[in-house]
Amino acid sequence: MSDTAVSATRIDGKVFAQTLRGRVGAAVGRLKAEQGLTPGLAVVLVGEDPASQVYVRSKGKQTLEAGMNSFEHRLPDTASQAELLAKVAELNADPAVHGILVQLPLPGQIDTQTVIAAIDPDKDVDGFHVINAGRLMTGASGASAPSVPCTPLGCLMLLKDRLGDLSGLNAVVVGRSNIVGKPMAQLLLAESCTVTIAHSRTRDLPAVCRGADILVAAVGRPEMVRGDWVKPGATVIDVGINRIDAGDGKTRLVGDVAFDEAAAVAGAITPVPGGVGPMTIAVLLANTVTAACRQNGLAVPDLSAG
Repeated sequence: MSDTAVSATRIDGKVFAQTLRGRVGAAVGRLKAEQGLTPGLAVVLVGEDPASQVYVRSKGKQTLEAGMNSFEHRLPDTASQAELLAKVAELNADPAVHGILVQLPLPGQIDTQTVIAAIDPDKDVDGFHVINAGRLMTGASGASAPSVPCTPLGCLMLLKDRLGDLSGLNAVVVGRSNIVGKPMAQLLLAESCTVTIAHSRTRDLPAVCRGADILVAAVGRPEMVRGDWVKPGATVIDVGINRIDAGDGKTRLVGDVAFDEAAAVAGAITPVPGGVGPMTIAVLLANTVTAACRQNGLAVPDLSAG
């Protein structure tokens, strides 16, 4: 399908993320000036996974650019679970560290859930700890408000920026992972959407998707969601990042949505790349500022809007 058929508004996550990082930097500046507090993010990388190394470098760079302290800890891929848990315990006890992120995936000898459970829930800026999952599900607020996983929270920011009040809208989340699908559904419920979680076993998945005012695709299957699955005028959030063969030995990135097809029908859509992806680290920085404020009994700034 040609570009001339594209009618949907592109939701530019790159621009929004840049704006969000600017708000984070301003909030960090105020915390330093008014409270003498510099938020600190610690990232732990185990092993030499190339993609993880790229992510960790990018996180460290953006953390410093926002005026925060960046603490990077690297362990060899032969590190034991006990060694990693000892590092987490050390960071839990460090008052200069307000956010802890253990880069996934971990080597086979280490149990991921055990490590996540060892992180202080108040420093769990990834939002993966079972206590934060419970806080999100029960709608906890104030001092016990959850740290929310970065990718779904970024998706929600993009949706609210585009649509404003989401109350009463039909939302379909395709995918049920603990990292995106489930927390995304909880966030949309909290915005008073009517939420359906769909997945590979859903009967007549295309028909379910066609009922969505908001369609979030997070299944990890290249271009699975076709244009005729999309309700005319719907807002489509594509969380997928899939690398596919582009011929001549080259590859290209695509989402979980067939972009050109969907863009001819939708009212607004996130591209891949340049949609949801840039939001994840920006939200991680915002979560770190939020964690620093909560740990010090300070008011949490609203970083989601200008």
